[in-house]
Amino acid sequence: MRDLSLHLMDIIQNSIEAKAKRIYIEIAADKDEDEMKILVEDNGIGMDKWMVEKVTDPFTTSRTSRKVGLGIPLFKASTEMTGGSFKIESEKGKGTRVIATLKISHIDRLPLGDISETIVNVIAAYPEIDIELKLNNTRSQNIFKLSEIKEHLRGIPVNELKVLEWIREYINEAVKDIFGGVLSEIYS
Repeated sequence: MRDLSLHLMDIIQNSIEAKAKRIYIEIAADKDEDEMKILVEDNGIGMDKWMVEKVTDPFTTSRTSRKVGLGIPLFKASTEMTGGSFKIESEKGKGTRVIATLKISHIDRLPLGDISETIVNVIAAYPEIDIELKLNNTRSQNIFKLSEIKEHLRGIPVNELKVLEWIREYINEAVKDIFGGVLSEIYS
């Protein structure tokens, strides 16, 4: 994958496949520690211990439509190639938590990508899922909660085009404020 937002989309898709109704995403950068953390947590069906141990193997998948699952193994490889780490925690019936830690300055770190487009696409396709996105660095943070947006809309569908455009702009501005922009290196 060419950027981290595509890895994020793959993990979110896994959460959706696991019947999650709530997905929490946190992207945090600590320039002093030279670390970026991506956390995705859901309340889906979760995995048993055996599956958690095997899920980073590309030839292990719970899908019946194909015999390989490359998303998680590729994300793990992308994080480890920067000198970072990758961890999955899950419990059957309780959900899953994916934690990727990358070295910001490493030459092999993928760019952040278009986080707003990833989130907007998920909302457009799955408006019933409660998405929360927290972006932060050592100086500030921004929290986007779809549930709060829905309250203010008073019945207007969250996947209405004008609402999605506003959400895209809001998240783009937050990414710019927290990380320096969609395509720039993590806050200059």
